[in-house]
Parts: sequence; structure tokens; C-alpha cells
Amino acid sequence: MDLRFRDAKPTDEERAAVDDLLGPPASAWTGGSRTDADLRMAVRAEEARDQLLPALHAVNDRVGWISEGALDYICRRLNVPPSEAYGVATFYSLLSVEERPKRVLHVCTDLACQAKGSKAVCDRVRERFGPPGKDWQESPCLGLCERAPAALALEAGVPHRAEVYAPATPDTITTITGTAPGTNGHAPAVHVAGETPVKEAVPQSGDPGLVLLRRIGQVDPASLDDYRAAGGYTALRRAFELGPTGVIREVLESGLVGRGGAAFPTGRKWEATARQPDHPHYLVCNADESEPGTFKDRVVMEGDPYALIEAMTVAAYATGCTKGYLYIRGEYPRATARLQHAIATARSRGLLGDDILGKGLSFDIELRRGAGAYICGEETAIFNSIEGRRGEPRSKPPFPVEKGLFGKPTVVNNVETLVNVLPILERGAPAYAAAEPKLFCVSGAVERPGVYELTFGATLRELLDLAGTTGTTRAVLLGGAAGAFVTDLDIPLTFEGTRNAGATLGSGVVLVIDDSVDLAALLLRIAQFFRDESCGQCVPCRVGTVRQEEALHRLARRVDPNEPRRADDPDLVLLREVGQTMRDASICGLGQTAWNAVESAIDRLGVFK
Repeated sequence: MDLRFRDAKPTDEERAAVDDLLGPPASAWTGGSRTDADLRMAVRAEEARDQLLPALHAVNDRVGWISEGALDYICRRLNVPPSEAYGVATFYSLLSVEERPKRVLHVCTDLACQAKGSKAVCDRVRERFGPPGKDWQESPCLGLCERAPAALALEAGVPHRAEVYAPATPDTITTITGTAPGTNGHAPAVHVAGETPVKEAVPQSGDPGLVLLRRIGQVDPASLDDYRAAGGYTALRRAFELGPTGVIREVLESGLVGRGGAAFPTGRKWEATARQPDHPHYLVCNADESEPGTFKDRVVMEGDPYALIEAMTVAAYATGCTKGYLYIRGEYPRATARLQHAIATARSRGLLGDDILGKGLSFDIELRRGAGAYICGEETAIFNSIEGRRGEPRSKPPFPVEKGLFGKPTVVNNVETLVNVLPILERGAPAYAAAEPKLFCVSGAVERPGVYELTFGATLRELLDLAGTTGTTRAVLLGGAAGAFVTDLDIPLTFEGTRNAGATLGSGVVLVIDDSVDLAALLLRIAQFFRDESCGQCVPCRVGTVRQEEALHRLARRVDPNEPRRADDPDLVLLREVGQTMRDASICGLGQTAWNAVESAIDRLGVFK
């Protein structure tokens, strides 16, 4: 594709998709028909670059791919250079600038699905469609790990159709790949094949001791009235009683830290943002839950969406934000639909918008869909994605609380962090701190996979007793692909306890590995994941992730179970050097953690030794 305007014309369908989102063009300068007024006055169109990703989604969702004419039209509408728009369109795995069928199947081959037999699913799909390409693709984690292996079918049309299949097995592959022609015009916006109640993802559902998960499976997630009857909006009313400073004080005293992996004190982040004199302030909810093995945020959004809306409103009140962005994974169709409904309902009932609950607070939420990029889980990469740029991390400082989204003070929290604010205000900081809840995503070789809620301090063994292990547990991967393998089941599940054990809680991933899993293949999948997901911005990560995968492939080909590998094996030495370089010099957490799981498997599990 040429990287300048070549006057390629969009089809009527492509033009309609863009105009439905942006409205009709005002003049020839923004893609409309040329008039005498346009010739007399060449006024530069106002840039609306932040609508670039939604516009790309609009065309991709309706047509199935983004042609040169469609991209040209989007660029004229938004006043974005074609070369830059092309760079954005090709950054995301769910978008395509090459023609492909309207229906594309994405088969998860990541850690939990690989451990549960996704290879057999891929083999059956390959028999029918050939190698991965236009009809189907091997996908990174779809966030359906409790029902692995999983697949997601996306079908373009009006409306866009998404079908989730979990578990996906070789025996059901005909259902997955089959579709009746011409049905997409009559299908619901989000269709979940073989829909499973969200409560099935919470084995503890109904337990009276639950805090964060107490409503999931017990309350209709679509009903605002049911949510309020179950204690909803108590925390917001309490926030209005305390005032913004009082809310921040409660969060500080509770000791709440971020649940996305960095564990930065939430109250300090809120306090720093609130103090910034520059306005407006922005709130960003990071719901781009892409760490392999992680699905807790998806379960909360599907099962208790109003809790997230209320929590974002509390955060906005405390930090002086009038606009919030909820950035959700493109692979979460059901959660997206639930949140769209919840936001619209809350807005219609006066719980979003102007003068919320008659207290003078003005705050609204805009939902933004990601398009398949793990790196957009990094807080500054989210800013670039929302602003219509490639989702690459920014150098810090300046930090987001000083100069974040659109160059303004911004507070960024993930879903689990935000919903923890509600019990802090409902119960008070001391009571919350005495029994602080934490969510864990348990998958792999267990009888009851799902999201579990425990208080900090419980051991890994206690968690696995709840889930019920199957067979002999060889190892547990804590923290996902960016985490580490452990064999000690008596590790306390706290940030300090896992750190002392040379691991991390990360995003709460607990993937149980038994003797049936090929650990060498699992490590190769981790290395492939980081190679694919590296944004390529910095050399240590861009080159290091490739070299790591290459070295692992060489080791895997030469492994002889009867011959121990020498510690000075050149590929093992290279792995350690590359891993340390990535850890020390990468610009963001992706490169800094890409070596963690591989290192722990070699040192603790004896893989490749």
C-alpha cells in the first residue's frame, strides 16, 4: 500500500461504516463532495485523531478488512497522514489491511489452552482450511482459560457478529467453522455460542464470605435495580459524604496497591493526580487484560459491570476527572456488550453525565475497544492507542499523573484495583485492610478452574486445595508468561511472599502444570508470545525476544534426556546474557519480564539441562 494519498475510493459500504461513526463529512476537506465554498476557503480540517482506532474498527467490523480506499477516506475524515494511519492499522492483530473472508476463526494456542489440548483443535482446523492465514489464525490468550481450549469466531457485517467457543474440541470443530451464508445481517451484535453462565467461572459463587465476587452469579448483571438492591452505589454515596480528600485518605489508609502487577500504591497515584493544577484530568480503566492465563477482569466485567461503573465514578470524584475511558480487550465481546448496556443504563438513570445523584459531579465514560495488542496493557501504551497512535510505551518521566492522556494529568487503574475501592468505602479502611481480598485466575490441571477470591496471606496450597488438583503437580506458573515457575506450594500469596520465593503475583495467574505437559514446548510458546507482542520500539526487546526464541529452538532440537547439558552450553549462556540485557535495558515491562519464566524453568525445573 502506498503511504500517501492516491485518491483510492472507498466502497459505499466502507463509507457508510465510517459515516455512521463520525457523521457525514462537512466539506471536501473532510472527505465530502467538493463545493464552490470549499474552493474559496481552504480551511484545515480539525484533527480528530483519537477517533482513528474506532474508525478502523468500524470498517473492519462491517467489511472484514480495511482497503486502501477505506483507509484513504478515514485519513481525510480525521486529517491523519496515510503513512501514520497505515502504521496504526498494521499494529493490531485483529485488524487486516489485506482482503480476507468476512468470518475469521481465532484459535487460542497460548499457555492454558496449549496445556489443555489446543494442538488437536488446530490440527483439525488445519485439515479443513490449510495453514493459518486468512480463514483462521492461531491466537494469543483469549482470556477463557477456565474453559480451555478456546476459540473466537469474528464475522463482519451489520451488526458485527462474535462467537465464543469454550471449550473448543476437535469433535466440535465443524460447528466452530461452519456458518450459514447471509445470516450476519440478522444476528445479534454479540452472539455467544453455547453460552455458559458467568457464575460457572466462579466456583465459590454464593459463598457469603466473598467481597469482590459476591454478586457474580447471584445478581442479574444487566439489571441496575438488582445491583442497587444488592448494595450497589452505597460506596458512591459514602464518597460524597467524605469528599474527594476523604476518599483519597481512605484509599491510602487501606493500603490498596495496583492489581495489574506493578503493585503501586493506589492512594498515592490518586493523590498525585488530584493535586495537579493542569486540567482537565482523565481517568483510564485498563481492561486490556492480555497476560496469558488471566481472566479475572473479564469475569468481573461480565458478571458485575455496574460495580466497575460505580468504582470509576468514585475514582473520578476523588481525582477531579470529568471524562473516563474504559479500554477493553477486543477479544472480549460479551464483556463489551455488558458494559455498553451498563454505561447507557447508568447514563439514562442519572448515574453518569451531569450532576450525578444531585451532587454536582459531572463525569462520563467512553468505551474504547482494543484490537489485539498485549503491549497496550502498559499504561502509557494505552494513551497512544486511545489517541490514535501505535500502541507503543512512552518514556517516563513525565509520569501519567503529570502528563498522560492528551498531555493532561491521568490516573490509570485496572479493573480489579478499581472494584476494590468499593469495599474500602463500604467497610472502612481498617476493616478492609484486616482482610484484604485478592483474585486469582486458576487454570490448567485442576478440577475446578476459575476465578477465586482469597485474603492476602493464604498459601498457594490452600488455593489449590479449593480448586482440586488432578494428577501430580509438577510446577505452578505464577503471574503468567511474565511470571515464574514455582514448586513450593507453601508460598504465601502476598507480594512479599512471592517476591521472596523468586516469583511474582503479577496479574494473579495460577497455571497448574502436571506431568502430561511438554514444558519445553510451553517455554517455546512463551518465547514466541513475547517475540510476537514486542512493539519493536526498543532494541533490547525487539532483538532480544527473537534471540531468546532462536536459542530455545536450538536447545529443544538437541535435547537428549540421557545426556545432562553443561552449564557453559553456548545457548544457555546466550539465553542468560540476552535475558539480563532485556531485563536491564528494555523500555517497559514486556522486555523486562520476557526472560522470567524461561529462567525459572531452566533453574528450578531442569528444562534443557
